[in-house]
Amino acid sequence: MTVTQPARPAPAAPGRVPFPTVDEVSLHCTDPLEPETVHIELHFPGRFEPERLRTALAEAARRHPRFQQRKADSRWWHRRYQWQVTAEADVDPVSFLAAGPGVLEAARERTMTDCPPLDAAPPVRIEAVETEDGGTVLMTTVNHTAMDGPSCLRVLATAAEAYAGGGPQAPPAGGTGSGGTRPKAAPAAPPSPPPAAGRSGPTRPARIAGDTSAPGTGNGLLLLDLPAPRRTSYGATVNDQLLVATCLTAARWNRAHGARTAPVRLTMPVDNRARESAGMLIGNGTRLTEVGFDPGERTDAEALTGGEAPDRAAVERLLRATMARTHALKSEPSRPLGLYGVLLTAPVLPVGVRGVLARTLRSTAAPLMSTTLLSNLGRIVYPLDFGPAGRPSAVWVSAPSRMPRGLAITAASTAGRLHLAIRYSRALLDHAAAVRIGELMQQGLAACVEDTGAAGDPA
Repeated sequence: MTVTQPARPAPAAPGRVPFPTVDEVSLHCTDPLEPETVHIELHFPGRFEPERLRTALAEAARRHPRFQQRKADSRWWHRRYQWQVTAEADVDPVSFLAAGPGVLEAARERTMTDCPPLDAAPPVRIEAVETEDGGTVLMTTVNHTAMDGPSCLRVLATAAEAYAGGGPQAPPAGGTGSGGTRPKAAPAAPPSPPPAAGRSGPTRPARIAGDTSAPGTGNGLLLLDLPAPRRTSYGATVNDQLLVATCLTAARWNRAHGARTAPVRLTMPVDNRARESAGMLIGNGTRLTEVGFDPGERTDAEALTGGEAPDRAAVERLLRATMARTHALKSEPSRPLGLYGVLLTAPVLPVGVRGVLARTLRSTAAPLMSTTLLSNLGRIVYPLDFGPAGRPSAVWVSAPSRMPRGLAITAASTAGRLHLAIRYSRALLDHAAAVRIGELMQQGLAACVEDTGAAGDPA
């Protein structure tokens, strides 16, 4: 049976939209050996009806026209790239796969290796993989040049509304995220930031030490299912704890591998869009900020990295300093890729020339790029209730991990669990190394929370 929503006016959709700064820089720096994909994995307890899901997704695309876009034809001498918003899909983005040995793992691998093309709308692929226990995994692959993970989740939430046949699904109260709404009962304002908090100078940051028996190409992925941490009594949020745990992971990993001592610097996307709104901007809507962890922590370096586990008193001091950093960074005005990104994409020179400049600048600035990327989507604010198929018991999202960083950690919370995706470049790490990094990440989180609870298991 196909369930459709009551007719409503279609949103206004311009035929062509110029590429924003983030989209253009992403397109210029695309590397076929490291596909720019976003992986979204949702686990449901029930089965989906194929035509009903396709109809629901078509309705979601109608309500969010920018989901259904393709790159318009262009030449190197054009001043802008443009998105062409289409009335109908060029390709069917949904496919169904029967349960079987290795089917889920193969679909997950495709999210790392097979990037949906930009010349066919929508630049998204959804594989509904049936599981042996009667459930379904929606394995979604997004071309990151076109949109980010929160945008695709918003579209999937709208598809859930249409699939279930009801009205808009209200998000739970107090949903959080990197740009979500904070709970109203907030603690006191964080302390004033120490000198140069959240800022890092031109010092070369630490690099994740390589550990692989056979360097390869593309990305690998490790998924962790952990208890969701809680805000500490002194106000350190889950995001603060994730930042500190990531810093500890990088520092302890590098010390164990004899890497040079250098400040850890993390790139953290901040999303200020109102995700609960049906009119949320679809595309790439985050801005990148950087959180530095040196030189203020040098006095605690031995306590944080020297023992079998980080010293909890030193970790608390680091958490308190991180609270001030993130408070200052999130209050800054939005500028997705900074002044250089704006200048690189200004329509003064042809796109072909700007592409050469962007790739040259990225290569030149590679030694100064941050240690790793941490993206925290926070608690998923949508029920994602697909009626008979149920609500997801797990939601994993992962961002592309390109060299020279070679490591990206993405966090999302749902159903009282923290779902961590550790995505790594196979040129830097192998799966065994990623498992050890996952163990260090769990150890770092345990040192952050006041009640450590039980450790999670790899999924």
